[in-house]
Amino acid sequence: MNKTVKFSILDLSPVPQGSNVRTALDRSLSLAQHAEALGYERFWMAEHHGMEGIASAATSVALSHIGQGTKTIRIGAGGIMLPNHAPMVIAEQFGTLEALFPGRVDLGLGRAPGSDQRVAQAMRRGLDTDPNAFPRDVVELQALLAGDPRLGIQATPGQGAKVPLYILSSSLFGSQLAAALGLPYAFASHFAPQMLDDALTIYRRDFKPSEQLSEPYVMCGFNIFAADTDEEAEFLASSMMQSFVALRTGNPGKMPPPVEGYRESLPPQAQAMMAGIMQGSAIGAPGTVRAATQAFLERTGADELIVSGSIFDQAARENSYSLAADVRDSLAT
Repeated sequence: MNKTVKFSILDLSPVPQGSNVRTALDRSLSLAQHAEALGYERFWMAEHHGMEGIASAATSVALSHIGQGTKTIRIGAGGIMLPNHAPMVIAEQFGTLEALFPGRVDLGLGRAPGSDQRVAQAMRRGLDTDPNAFPRDVVELQALLAGDPRLGIQATPGQGAKVPLYILSSSLFGSQLAAALGLPYAFASHFAPQMLDDALTIYRRDFKPSEQLSEPYVMCGFNIFAADTDEEAEFLASSMMQSFVALRTGNPGKMPPPVEGYRESLPPQAQAMMAGIMQGSAIGAPGTVRAATQAFLERTGADELIVSGSIFDQAARENSYSLAADVRDSLAT
């Protein structure tokens, strides 16, 4: 490889079966502390609603918990689903986080509701179906953070906060918006890799430099499940696979324990769905993970991988990220 690629973590604060939200958030903090010691660049949490298996719905509050227990690792949202919120509220929330943890806060923005339509309506009360609403909200949020006097109002905290924005998406729309605004772009290839190549091509081709960013910066979501053997890693990954199947079949719940031979037990249609979802993944012993990660980086030319890996057992989860950090270091040399 001819460049050093940063590794970061995307955490949904999964709630394991037999556990609760407090335990999930404390597990996330332990993982963030572990990641900090291993030299991961940032620790992001994502906004999802109405799902008993995800504890990061109040994302800025959860990030405050992570920030309080860490010292140097960047913390942020990957992402805040901006259609759910008034930009003023998000400026205040992340301005507060930046005041508490100066120089460490990121704000990734997505266009999806992070829920079904009933929950989305409960969040915002009225849904704006105008396709230009999300770009307008992003620009308004930029202006609030910059303290643009033309707004006639100010976000306090928020005004003057140096919080870098990122555009997140799994579609071509997000790549076009990130390019037009000159913002870094994160693609959700860890669960929706279908448009990955086209989105990155558009983003790099159409990128316009901005005050925040002079040249394109690409982050890609990537699942890593690493263990001592390929078989053990596949076993650990089965918890997330079960959660994906439950979500796609309308039965989401808490994260289940792993199951031996789970992928092979699925009917052919579900196996094909799983193969599509898991394209952006490396599952196996360190050598297997290294080869898959290197191939993905060569495919995408990503500047940074935002690594996901929901594992039922906390010790195995932290060990997987340790092995992933070893892979990062070996690729750098």
